[in-house]
Amino acid sequence: MDSMELERQRGITIQSAATYTIWKEHNINIIDTPGHVDFTVEVERALRVLDGAVLVLCAVGGVQSQTLTVNRQMKRYNVPCLGFINKLDRLGANPERVLKQMRSKMKHNAAFLHLPIGLEKECQGILDLVEERAVYFDGDYGEIMRFDEVPQNNRAEVKERRHELIEQLSNVDETLGEMFLEEKTPTVAEIKQAIRRSTLQRLFTPILLGTALKNKGVQPLLNAVLDYLPHPGEVENTAILGERKGSEGETIVLDPSRDGSKPFVGLAFKLELSKFGQLTYLRCYQGILKRGDNIFNARTGRKVKISRLVRMHSNNMEEVNEVLAGDIFALFGVDCASGDTFVNDVKLQLSMESIHVPDPVVSMAIKPKNNKDRDNFSKAVARFTKEDPTFHFRYDSDNKETVASGMGELHLEIYAQRMEREYNCPVELGKPKVAFRETMMSPCTFDYLHKKQSGGAGQYARVTGIMEPLPPDQNTMLEFVDETIGTNVPKQFIPGVEKGFIDTCQKGYLSGHKISGVKFRLQDGAHHIVDSSELAFFLAAKGAVKEVFEDGAWQILEPIMFVEVTIPEEFHGTVLGQLNKRGGIVTGTEGLEGWTTLYAEVPLNNMFGYAGDLRSMTQGKGEFSMEYSRYSPCLPDVQEQLIRKHQEEMGLLPDQKKKKN
Repeated sequence: MDSMELERQRGITIQSAATYTIWKEHNINIIDTPGHVDFTVEVERALRVLDGAVLVLCAVGGVQSQTLTVNRQMKRYNVPCLGFINKLDRLGANPERVLKQMRSKMKHNAAFLHLPIGLEKECQGILDLVEERAVYFDGDYGEIMRFDEVPQNNRAEVKERRHELIEQLSNVDETLGEMFLEEKTPTVAEIKQAIRRSTLQRLFTPILLGTALKNKGVQPLLNAVLDYLPHPGEVENTAILGERKGSEGETIVLDPSRDGSKPFVGLAFKLELSKFGQLTYLRCYQGILKRGDNIFNARTGRKVKISRLVRMHSNNMEEVNEVLAGDIFALFGVDCASGDTFVNDVKLQLSMESIHVPDPVVSMAIKPKNNKDRDNFSKAVARFTKEDPTFHFRYDSDNKETVASGMGELHLEIYAQRMEREYNCPVELGKPKVAFRETMMSPCTFDYLHKKQSGGAGQYARVTGIMEPLPPDQNTMLEFVDETIGTNVPKQFIPGVEKGFIDTCQKGYLSGHKISGVKFRLQDGAHHIVDSSELAFFLAAKGAVKEVFEDGAWQILEPIMFVEVTIPEEFHGTVLGQLNKRGGIVTGTEGLEGWTTLYAEVPLNNMFGYAGDLRSMTQGKGEFSMEYSRYSPCLPDVQEQLIRKHQEEMGLLPDQKKKKN
């Protein structure tokens, strides 16, 4: 389903693509998502609107670092999944090892529903453990399923693994557990029902096998989607009925019935400028939407008339007259943001849970190579930042340069190439810069008075309280707490204090990076009946943060990446030494048939250029992947370098001050 030229050239998925298929008179909506961690937001928004997932794993590569990221995303949205171990025909295929990794690394209660009939070149078909039969795939495209008895030499293994499957299910399904204790043999229907119940509750992960390239195992996978994953009527989707998201509104359950008895509710989850024009992808959660209807953006109140309704098949589209609850579709020319809720009644103030967007971890200076391309550059930036909420763009006034931020080097390189291909605007990228953070080391009190009188209305605001560090697992967050009692700080001015705190934290005083992992506890203050305003309290909060910076103890945090390196075992020592040189801590190793996999945690700042070094060290045979793990305090010498660099940029060093004089 990769339709972009860059995707075909690089052999990776960059953008998610939606399609649907009819299987056994059931309509299955499918979204194909990227596997690379740099494009994680594509997975994030797909999981937000889907009811079930198929986690595709390579029979050779197994569970990789980005697999763990997807696993966390499925958990966040409570999406049940099937596992499909693909590429059984590849040299080195080992589905048994992949199953063990799913259990140990991903903590899944997983078991095979299939066993392979041969691996690599000998891959002939699969053994169905539930039905106790062999399945072969005949025809030019594997389209003809042929069933046969289990081969004699596989019968003992099938019996053993089927018993293991029932035992795994018995641990999580009460009905099957009782039968297991009573030593009753469950029927095929009872096993399937137990698999379905356990999968829907995310207590069990069924594992299927196949090779998509040769179309072996695909039909059983589609059968499993119908048998074990939920249909829209089985998933409880809710919305908040209230003035706005975040206010205390009533939570209501949306009706998934495919009729027009309830008003339409839909969620926009993706924006894309395609060859057809501006497309907005939505999922219909309730009611029916027909061509010619009017809908309203619940956030802005803006009305949209539906002139065209389409369903997408990758980069092709199909015109439809109506969509019903559970359908994924697209509209043309809708001005909105990802995560906006749409309704067909302007009075229906509903908002659904939006999409989790991770913060960028890498920044690069970016500029067009030719000044004449600035208009195209601006158009490209406006489009890409609207489509991708993890792609950020800002002007750095200190260094007089434009800066692009994203989820990794590849993420930013892809956008640079797209600017050249799609907008005829070649760009230059600077060296990657890491998104460091500043945080407190210990609590510090503040008592700050902002007072300004220069004729006319003055400004008066006093704030007192405590700023303190948040726990390490929350060190990328900011928290504001109003602990005031009485009216010393009038309630209408509290938002001004919060805005002042958050605004000041956008640029720290230590190294110029964002402040995070801090809680601002407003405990008391004072106001003037005439001179106090929200602006005055906004400025008082900013002054309080600066006061705490001067009085408190601060440190710089850096992003730590979980790195997985797979290499021929003869290069083990060289690669291990290089990881140590880059400040990495090796957390584990695995060896298999002449190959070694190293697992390490390495500061992102030390990982730039690693791909080239790894190729050189391993004669082009090594490969690696990495994903964000956490923020952690950086080493003292790194902190000192960052502080000095910031002081140089700001002209704060003593020798620089003398030169200015």
